[in-house]
Amino acid sequence: MVGSADGRGALRTYLGIAPGVGKTYTMLRDARAAAREGTDVVAGYIERHGRAGTRAQAGDLELLPPRVVTYRGSNFEDLDVDAVLARKPERVLVDELARGKIGSHRREKRWQDVDTLLAAGIGVDTTLNLGNLESLRSLVARITGSQPAEAVPDAFVRAGTVTLVDLPPAALRRRLAQGLVVPADGVETALSHYFRFANLAALRELAQLWMDESVPDAASAYASLHGAGDRPRGRIVVGLDGSSKDEWLIRYAANVAELNGDALRGIYVHPADGRLHPVLDDARRLLDDLGGTFAEVTADNPATGLVRAAKRAGASQLVIGSPAGAWLSRLVKGAMARRVLRAAGDLPVQLVCVGDEPPPCP
Repeated sequence: MVGSADGRGALRTYLGIAPGVGKTYTMLRDARAAAREGTDVVAGYIERHGRAGTRAQAGDLELLPPRVVTYRGSNFEDLDVDAVLARKPERVLVDELARGKIGSHRREKRWQDVDTLLAAGIGVDTTLNLGNLESLRSLVARITGSQPAEAVPDAFVRAGTVTLVDLPPAALRRRLAQGLVVPADGVETALSHYFRFANLAALRELAQLWMDESVPDAASAYASLHGAGDRPRGRIVVGLDGSSKDEWLIRYAANVAELNGDALRGIYVHPADGRLHPVLDDARRLLDDLGGTFAEVTADNPATGLVRAAKRAGASQLVIGSPAGAWLSRLVKGAMARRVLRAAGDLPVQLVCVGDEPPPCP
């Protein structure tokens, strides 16, 4: 990729639908490939986030020393623009385009530092999350329930080349669950808030709209598809077994739905072998009292039947119970839970140990 006719460097932005999709990793991989082909490329600033895969992908790329800023008694690393200008490579990697500057500096935002490098004829590869685009930051904050992020002008990003770094919601949630995105003590919170399945699906749709050159205003287009443009309402589906534990599980799922602003639905799967059906009036009444709905289906395989019914109901998450009592009960009903987990595919499943005051199952 070459600069413009006026000698300005070329900007390439790796745009991610959310943190953790692999923007920095992809940028480093492409930079190493370019270096092998003879491009003079250096790393000006790389944020590793403690991820081993990112560190390994940097390989033998030349890394320029960062500028160290002391602020309120603490030291922070930042891009050293003067060092990049003095080195004057063909291309420089500058992670996190939307980052603000710490302490007193002539430029307040990192994208302004990048603009300085581009004006000097140096090409820049950088990373950015969808929520940092000025036109989308408020909408992304509403979708995810988070605070609006630092903004970068859309026009600045669109002046260069944009590469969308994407992952299906289920794949990104698996990365989180494996501890590859946030520290272990933050995984549960991340999965139940910003990285909810419905949120990621919405961000993915919004990113595609922004990347489509035929769509003049992605935020407005999204709003026209989804009413006022708020986060699309998901549906928490709770799998019932007709036992006395259903009441606790329904109340647990109702709390999850209320916290996330989602709808609630209970589903019971009748076996197709002629066995007597349990009386489910109490579950039906409780769901009605809590603003939820109830459905009964029949299936030869209860596990796949439940998953199929949940997906047909538009579930953003399936909640099922696993007994916390005697070992025989755990063995029998635990096997059912495992079959549901295997059948779920991309549907997020929350397995809850059902007792007097049970925590979610590990």
